[in-house]
Amino acid sequence: MRIAVYGTRSYDRTFLSAANADHGFDLQFLDAPLTLSTARLAEGHEAVCVFVNDKADRAVLEALASAGVRLLALRCAGYNNVDLAAADRLGIAVVRVPAYSPHAVAEFTVGLLLSLDRKIHRAWSRVRENNFALDGLVGRNLHGRVAGVVGTGQIGALVARTLRAGFGCDVLASDPVVDEGLVEIGVRYVEREALLRESEIVTLHCPLTPDTYHLIDAAVLVAARPGLVVVNTSRGALIDTAALIEALKQRRVGGVALDVYEQEAGVFFDDLSSEIIDDDLLQRLLTFPNVLMTGHQAFLTEEALDAIARTTLQSVSDFAAGRALPNRIRSETVRS
Repeated sequence: MRIAVYGTRSYDRTFLSAANADHGFDLQFLDAPLTLSTARLAEGHEAVCVFVNDKADRAVLEALASAGVRLLALRCAGYNNVDLAAADRLGIAVVRVPAYSPHAVAEFTVGLLLSLDRKIHRAWSRVRENNFALDGLVGRNLHGRVAGVVGTGQIGALVARTLRAGFGCDVLASDPVVDEGLVEIGVRYVEREALLRESEIVTLHCPLTPDTYHLIDAAVLVAARPGLVVVNTSRGALIDTAALIEALKQRRVGGVALDVYEQEAGVFFDDLSSEIIDDDLLQRLLTFPNVLMTGHQAFLTEEALDAIARTTLQSVSDFAAGRALPNRIRSETVRS
């Protein structure tokens, strides 16, 4: 089977090629992201493989179907960039990687929080210039603080466990499904509104859905505790960026650590150091000394990349052999 792999980087090629030794697929690696204008590159391929910022709306899927594509393989967990109803209607099966290495994202989340709260990133920049002064680097202990974890799936549960058992935080959690293991160690499940109102630290680990779009908005930030710290390694559009900037300007938010951004498509994963970026919200965010941003790298470990590659190609193999697709997602499944 021929697979067009969109938006690839060196690490994608390395790990997909290694995993392909067990399958022998014809992989065509494309630097370009999947868009309506690049969908024609899939001509002659039965499957395409995409990542979080590739576009798979109705028009793109129609173009892929016309090109003969029958399978869309997401090498990620999120699928908010895919029109699943259109895929179902066009007969394109959609598979994803529901869990690759929750430890990778959970560890990165805690790392961001520690760096932000203890100003490690700012201290590193200082000592590079032989500035060893400690003024302006006063942080806070995590121990004893109220930390809210929105979403306690595999990643969120690891973060909640680390904050509770590792650092001694008073952890609040919000999720439709209660993890009894977390309850046993003292994590308290509350309604999302109460969590956002009572927490000193909020970390987001939920999918992007109509219900969670702009979960952190102006109203939430006004009602939140002064000095709130927000960490997001999930999906950028969980946060209303304009509202967040306003809260930062008014000094209601104590710190923000972001590995994702709601308008990251076309910016993240590329070297734009010699370019002018005309996203005013992104540029404004980067001016705040209490904002720490990375370029969607929480997943980026050897273990996670290996699991992503193997799971993705196994789904393609199952599809080619006519076997059941355990990682398939359909529009009716999501609605239910």
